[in-house]
Formats: sequence, structure tokens, C-alpha cells
Amino acid sequence: MLDDVAINRKAELASALAQRAARRASAPASKQRGDGMLAHLNEIIGQRLLTVLFQPVADLRSGAVFGYEGFIRGPSDSPLHSPINLFNVAARYGLMVEIEHLCRRVVLERFTELGLPGKLFLNVNPQSLIQGDARHGKTLNYLQDVHLSPTRVVVELTESLPTYDFEVFYQAATHYREMGFQVAMDGFAEGFSSQHLCSELHPEFVKIDLHLIQDISNNPVKQHFVRSIREIAEKTGCQVIAEGIETQRDLLLLRDLGIAFGQGYHIARPNAHPATALSAEVAKTLIRNSISSNREPLGSIAVTAEKLLHHVAAVSPDTHNATVFEKFNADLELYAIPVVKNNIPVGMINRQAMIEHMARPYRQELSGKKPCSKFMDTAPLIVDKNISIQELSALIVEGERHHLINGFIITEDGYYRGMGTGHDLVREITQMQIAAARQANPLTQLPGNIPINERIGSLLESGTIFYACYCDLDHFKPFNDVYGFHKGDEVIMLTAGVMIEFCDPVQDFIGHVGGDDFIVLFRSEDWEERCKNILKAFGERILEFFSIEDRERGGYVTEDRQGKRTFQPLTSLSLGVAKIFPEEFSSLHQVSAMATTTKKQAKKMPGNSLFIERREHQIAANGKLSEHTSGDI
Repeated sequence: MLDDVAINRKAELASALAQRAARRASAPASKQRGDGMLAHLNEIIGQRLLTVLFQPVADLRSGAVFGYEGFIRGPSDSPLHSPINLFNVAARYGLMVEIEHLCRRVVLERFTELGLPGKLFLNVNPQSLIQGDARHGKTLNYLQDVHLSPTRVVVELTESLPTYDFEVFYQAATHYREMGFQVAMDGFAEGFSSQHLCSELHPEFVKIDLHLIQDISNNPVKQHFVRSIREIAEKTGCQVIAEGIETQRDLLLLRDLGIAFGQGYHIARPNAHPATALSAEVAKTLIRNSISSNREPLGSIAVTAEKLLHHVAAVSPDTHNATVFEKFNADLELYAIPVVKNNIPVGMINRQAMIEHMARPYRQELSGKKPCSKFMDTAPLIVDKNISIQELSALIVEGERHHLINGFIITEDGYYRGMGTGHDLVREITQMQIAAARQANPLTQLPGNIPINERIGSLLESGTIFYACYCDLDHFKPFNDVYGFHKGDEVIMLTAGVMIEFCDPVQDFIGHVGGDDFIVLFRSEDWEERCKNILKAFGERILEFFSIEDRERGGYVTEDRQGKRTFQPLTSLSLGVAKIFPEEFSSLHQVSAMATTTKKQAKKMPGNSLFIERREHQIAANGKLSEHTSGDI
């Protein structure tokens, strides 16, 4: 027994010695790998072996590029290619501040080399400010080297830790804002810590993390959170940026939720040579859908800020105050002068403020030869020429009061085009409201025939495939005769309400042709399911308009002028749907004729009915489009 114990102890001792020897043998190899990684990191820093990718941040209201976020990559064939690996290794060897500042410098240099318009979102770890080797003020020096104004840079405070350190964030936000930068808070989410940071730091922008954005169009809970975040941000004066937008449906939903800006693969992927404008597909989608909601009459579809544009000669930031003062004196109608550098607006000078300042004793002598950049408003309202009048009006109402007096700068792809005045905006809005009142149906307030025709024309012109759904009430005239026109109006309002309830406000358009006729232009993918829901809801709610006796027997008896009694079924709803291919339908009249045909087919069927014309398109040998037509209920 003792021998067995001794043998076991010897075996255990031998195993332990072998493991220790193995660790000793591997230690030099591990140290060698560590030394190699440090040497590689030093090589990257010394030779600046970093590349920069830029991802556009889109203005979801105008379809223009608002700015770019800069992303760093290490050498492509290196284990430090990923920014996560790069920063982790830098932190391990105490080179975090070194690599952080190198990243800032190469991003700023590349941004100016490419001549990109708009804002630059510069990622900064607030922890770098409290490191022992922190370099305060170096970022401003980098900007001076590349001749870039701090007003064009948004410092995006990012935190690698799972929880925010409020004091560090507050210190960082204060530090960069005092130097003239705007501040963005990354990874904003619903919760106390995020709300506390937003209310205390007052960042100009907050970014909603992609985990709340992806597939948001199919997730009501996410929609609730994002709507709450937007409301919190608005109350603290922040603008919201949604990250991780990967589908058109998510993009349009976010825009409908009132999110101002967005970025993601659907808009544009990070690129070493990014475009200065959004793709035609994304831009058209945003612009087209910016007025697709039934809250805006279609008659305003083409009215954008470009209609308000007036050319005003701009000045550069180094123009003397005396020169600007003379310009105001020479033109009594000039209320503001834009300040532009490299054809990109950086500020605005208000007439009243300038004259009041320069009219004081000795001010012309003291300030006349100083650059106007010291006097300008560094945060004027700047909008793209394609922003709709309604959106522009909302920006002014929700923004600072002086924007209505000073006016706004109008750009194209980020470059200066001209200015617009608050007076012109108010006049245009008033005219549009008058036109909208004339074109809307007086009962339902839905768009009438003119906007319906314009919407169909716009869809055809843009090459968009859509479904035209003609909606008509069955046996409606007898109902009016028996129950009265007031009840008839209520049934029409019921019909409009049901369609509004089940149509997608972002993608679908509802128009009131007149009387009991409606048209829906569907672009939502689940349009057929929506039609069935409309019929189901209408069939349940219309019963409330009939007496108990009429409900039980399924109708009522009417008498014509000759005294002939006729049994009338309960009022029902017929929907006729046709798929509209732009390459086949070239005019409004063709679409109207097809929609009318499908409606007639639907009305031949009893009760609440849906007729869908299903056409199987084929390309014939001659290359022309052929079709097979069949009806489906």
C-alpha cells in the first residue's frame, strides 16, 4: 500500500515538474511574441502606417451628406489591422495616448486632402485626457496645420468600458467645447446613465447604438425606445444620429420617427475615397419619401429650399470687420452675410449685431482691422438646397430664434450656394397652406385629385414599381337615402380612417378621389395583407351604422319613385389592385384606366371584396414585354 502511495506521489511530482518545465520553455516564446508585437506597434507609429476610411453621415430630411465619420485601420496584412486589436495592444504597452493622437492627426490630414464637405466626426476616447502623458491642446495644433476650422469638427466621445465615467465625460466635453468643437456622445441608449449624461453635458449630437437600430422596422419595442431617445434629445437641444442602418425600410422608418441623421451600410459603407453625395437611389428615396406622408399635400412635392435661394456675396473668415461693416452700409436690404472658407460655410454675421458693435465709440478703430471670424456666429442654420420647405420650417421653429431673423445658408453637396430669408420662407409656407386647402378633400382632408395625379406622375417618372388600389363603397347611395347624408359622411370618414390605420405612412399614399371613391398607391411589400386588414376592419365597424333588425337580416328594404320595393345588402367595400410597371405604363390615364378596370371586377363580387390583377410578365423573343392576365380574389 505504501509503495502504491509512493509511486503515485512520484508520478504527481514528475507531472508537476514537467508542467513547470513546459511553462519555462514557453515563457521565452511568449515574451518574444510580446516583444515582436511592441516592435510592430512602434513601427506603425514611427512610419505612420495607418489608413483612414470615411463613412458618410446622411441628413435624413434632405437626402444630402451632412458629414463623415473617420475610421482607422492598421496595415492590411497585420494582426493590428483591426482598430480593436490596435488600441488593445497600445493600452497594454502604455502607448494609448501616442496612438490616439496619431489617429487624430492622420484623420484630419486625410479629410482635408480629400476636400470632403460638411462635418468631420472625430472619435476621441475621453480617458486619454486623464492619462499621465496627456497632450492638452494638440488637437487644435493639428487643425491649424491642415487649415481646418474647429467649427467643422465634431468630437465624438467614445468609451471602451461598458459603463460611463461621468466625471471623465464631463471633463472631456468641457475641454473640447471650450476650444470651439461640437461634441457628440456615442452609444446613446435608453437608461438613466445616458439621460444623465445628455442632460448634464448638452452634447450637440447623440448617436444611437446599432443594436437599437438594426431591424427596427419590425420591432415595435425598439421603435418605442428610439422615439423616447429622440424626445429626450430634443428637450436637451441635441440632434440624433442613428448608426447601423442596413435596410431601406429601417431608413424610412427612422426618418418618419423624426431622426435627423443616419449612417450605415444601406446609406454608404466606409471607404478610403468616399463620395461627396449620397447615391442617387438613397437620395431619391429620402427626398421622394420626405413628402410621401399624407400629412403633406402632394402639391408641395417640388418645393424645396432652392426656391428661396438668393445669391449673397460671402466673405472669408479673415476679412476685416471694417469691410463687412461697409457692405452692410452699402446695402440696406442685407440682413446677414455668410462667412465661407474654401467654398464651405463656416459662419454668419448678423447686420444688427455688427452695426450696433461698430457704432459704439472707438469700436471701428479697435475692431475694424480684426478678422470677422472673431465676430461671426459659428453655428448658423445651414441646409441643403433639396430640403423640403416643411422640414426647413420645422428646423427654424425648433431651433434658435435668431435663425428666423438672420435667415439660413443654402448649400449643394456641402458647398455654398446662397442664402434664404425667414420672410420668404413664411410667405412660401402661407401660399402652400392655401394651395393645400384648395386641393384637399373638404370632408376627409386627404389629398384630392390634383395631388393624386401628381403623385402617380412622380412615381412613373422615378421608375418606381407600385400597386394602384382603387377603393369604392358598394350600395352606398341607398344607405344615404335611408339613413341620411350625415350618416353617409360618417361612413366615408370611417373608410378613410381604416385605410389610414392599415397603410404604411412612410411608403404608401392615400388619396380621396371624391364621394365614396379612394385611391391607395402602395409601395409597402406587405400591401396584400394590408388590403385584407382594411376589409376585415371595415366589415366589423360598418355594422355599427345599421339597426339591429337590418344587421340580423343582412340588409334593408328601399322604395323607389315608382313605389317598387327592393332589398339592399349592407354597405360593403370593394378593392381592385393592379401592379404598375413604369416600363409599361407611361401616363396617368393608363394607370387610371387599369385601376378603374380592377375596381369594376371587385364590385362584381359580393360583400367586402378584393380583386388583384396578377400579370405574369415575360420577355418575348423580340425583347418586348408580354403578359398573361388572371384575376385573384
